[in-house]
Amino acid sequence: MGKKSKKSTADVIAKRLARAQASAFVKRPFEGLPFEADLVSLRELVPAATATAKLTAEYGGDEIVFASLLPAAWQGLHRADGVIMAGLQTPVSSPDPSRDVAAAILAVKDAQPGTHAEATGDPGQGPRLQDILDASAPFTVSVSETFDYWLPADAAQQDEEIRDTLEQANESISPTEKLVGAEGVYWTSMGGRNYVRWARSEEEDAVMDGLARLHARGENTLGGLGRYLGCFRAHGIAIPVWELGAHEQPDEVEGVLEGFARALDAAIADTAALSADERRARSGVVSRQLTIR
Repeated sequence: MGKKSKKSTADVIAKRLARAQASAFVKRPFEGLPFEADLVSLRELVPAATATAKLTAEYGGDEIVFASLLPAAWQGLHRADGVIMAGLQTPVSSPDPSRDVAAAILAVKDAQPGTHAEATGDPGQGPRLQDILDASAPFTVSVSETFDYWLPADAAQQDEEIRDTLEQANESISPTEKLVGAEGVYWTSMGGRNYVRWARSEEEDAVMDGLARLHARGENTLGGLGRYLGCFRAHGIAIPVWELGAHEQPDEVEGVLEGFARALDAAIADTAALSADERRARSGVVSRQLTIR
């Protein structure tokens, strides 16, 4: 076989490998980003919120606004005022949502204002969010009561059809607040009941062990305010959920969150073997898991 044939064969193999890697399932697509827990929360739990991030200098250094949901569940939007937005809640995705979002950002960032990118199950080969985002830049989440962030501040009153669409969408939003006492914690009210959902970026088994340790001691109560319901599993991380009393608002939770966070952090970090009581508690904790992604 000549050198040209060998080179051609190598190129074909390399392309096939790249395609295989691009389509491979990624259990924790946002792993390695310091704001992994908030990305997962905005993608799976929070109805209306935005968060600012920044591209690396290699990709232009632009500011990016991540959104829980964009109009028509778009994946990307270059808003009319020049703001570049990335949508996290979409009807379809590839096995690697990080690649999906990165592809949409790069597709719209240098396009004309008004350009959007549809969600796709096949973004092709290309970089992931871990490759294009400046991980040292702040990722500041702002939870909203409306989807008015879809449009520039002065545009919502200019188009009656858009205003009607926004009003319909806004009716579906459950009251939600991001708590500040710990990372990745969100209070929400649904169907007349209040809940706290806490996205944890530690390894899932460690989180289950930590919850079991507290459960066995009767301390898995969110500082006495909540009843542990179970745990979502989303994009490779665990999201424990507590149901609160009917009148427990975010301020009450903030009052106990810092102390409970210390206890839960310590329980998760404990690597000692579980006791018999803790193993029994873990069985109960694990049985109340629900995978949503």
